[in-house]
Amino acid sequence: MENKHDSVLLKEAIEQLDLRSNDVVVDATLGGAGHFSAILEALDGEGTLIGIDADRDAVARANAAVARTHTDATVHVVENNFRNLSTILEEKKVPKITKALFDLGWSSFHLESGRGFSFKAHEPLYMTYGEPEQGKTAADLINSAPEELLAEILFTYGEERFGRNIARAIVQARKLAPILTTDDLVRVVESGTPSWYHHRKLHPATKTFQALRIAVNDEFGALRDGLSAALQALKEGGRIAVITFHSSEDRIVKNMLRDAAYEGRGHVVTRKPIVPSAAELARNPRARSAKLRVFERLTTVGKVDIPIHNIRADAPVRERTLTHSSPTYDYVA
Repeated sequence: MENKHDSVLLKEAIEQLDLRSNDVVVDATLGGAGHFSAILEALDGEGTLIGIDADRDAVARANAAVARTHTDATVHVVENNFRNLSTILEEKKVPKITKALFDLGWSSFHLESGRGFSFKAHEPLYMTYGEPEQGKTAADLINSAPEELLAEILFTYGEERFGRNIARAIVQARKLAPILTTDDLVRVVESGTPSWYHHRKLHPATKTFQALRIAVNDEFGALRDGLSAALQALKEGGRIAVITFHSSEDRIVKNMLRDAAYEGRGHVVTRKPIVPSAAELARNPRARSAKLRVFERLTTVGKVDIPIHNIRADAPVRERTLTHSSPTYDYVA
């Protein structure tokens, strides 16, 4: 039986999108299809919904939701990465969209997918959202990447304080045997961290698994590509809502939306991000780090006149990024 998935900030996201029955909506991350189903119910025969996910199981859940709803809306469910949004819209002959939602969280469905997302299960070390490709799994990465790159990935994507120690332990371990399963990786992480680090509330491998997942799927690169495409396709008066769960991805979203506002393309609706209510946190503690940001496209596009004395304080700040992108790794035993 599949785990029950609670869509985070569901009510808030739907309210902020301000849906109309004839909207053209992109749900860039189908996941458990919770947001997708709520959007679908708001559309009539003049509306269009494009749902996207790289995970075949998520696509199946969305198709099942469509079958249950018996909607008159035009629906396209696409198995793809939302970084390819421009191509997807072109293929579906959708020149402009009025609303878009990006829910960047990952769900309990991923934990039970058998792809190595969970450090509590014995699974092959894939960590891919779609079907594993040769040379692009977490096992490929940790068995071939230089120690310095591994340390940088662990620090930048996982904010792992013992990133250098863990990277060194990985390189030493793979000399003896390839690291191919989640159990293998957990043992290596434990060998590269002090004993007190193993007895905290947070599992010692949590940040390592997070960092590798982000790197393997190039999540930050995909976010920049997908959000940029949505901003480009957004019709005047349209809205984009983004739910983040990680400080680095939230910084990317915050800066991109702020940049778009400075370019005169619209304004950020949420001066401060919307966060889950106390009631939602009691029901779903995993929602604690969620933040919702919303952008609205102006009806008249033009450069914003920014007073000189405001530029230094308010100018966009670029997020830290790694020097590599779209990872492809050659396996080295």
